[in-house]
Amino acid sequence: MNIDKTNKIPDEAMIFGLLLIISNKMNTLLEREFKEFDVTTKQWFLSETINSLFDSPPTLKEAGNAMGSSHQNVKQVAIKLQEKGLLTLEKDKKDARVTRLRMTEQSYDFWKQTDQKGSIFREKMFKEMDANDIARTRHLLEKLFSNLAEIENAVTDDENT
Repeated sequence: MNIDKTNKIPDEAMIFGLLLIISNKMNTLLEREFKEFDVTTKQWFLSETINSLFDSPPTLKEAGNAMGSSHQNVKQVAIKLQEKGLLTLEKDKKDARVTRLRMTEQSYDFWKQTDQKGSIFREKMFKEMDANDIARTRHLLEKLFSNLAEIENAVTDDENT
């Protein structure tokens, strides 16, 4: 990479590019970490999302919204986890059109095995960053996330008019 060229890239463009690169690298490295467990990064992320963000089994749509993904994509990942015995897809008792995602007892034991790998990965990723760096980064990323939600809502509004 030519440092002289990268220094001439405007900050917003550089941040945008770096976020894409970081996303790709994280996915590649996490895939490598989880290979021994025969799970993908997306399967791990869906399980983490369900476990961390929901008090009761979420719908496909709820999980998709939380992950920034479509319910169709979440369903494909969920089916793979169901085949491994790590998740069940259940019809909602009140509305049979709705599918809920429930972690299995087997999944809780299984994911405990991956916890240490995930923790070590995060530690390495955030090394040499103090609490202020991390808090500021979280704040900025939350702002970016909010801005993307506004863009998404505007596009949805335009499509519906």
